[in-house]
Amino acid sequence: MTDFRFANEPDASRYTLHRGDDLVSVIDYRDDGRTLAMTRVYTVPTFRGKGFAAEVVDRAVAELERRGDRVVQPVCWYAADWFEAHPERTGILARRD
Repeated sequence: MTDFRFANEPDASRYTLHRGDDLVSVIDYRDDGRTLAMTRVYTVPTFRGKGFAAEVVDRAVAELERRGDRVVQPVCWYAADWFEAHPERTGILARRD
């Protein structure tokens, strides 16, 4: 997926994945400065079924791991399922008390 553009748009509280000028997939989030809550993962219907939601989550988690200044709370069912399928990446998850 090298012809895709990934971006964090903090003013809109979202991560985006574009192919050319087309918006393909989005993660909406809430960020309190310590925890980034992934509230919705969405793929535009015409692009569904091609793994783009997984790609945008993977890229967002990789960016957050690199930054090292946030933990993730997967509020959205898709994000929670993604972490369940990728146990090697759960070190970034917020702890449940």
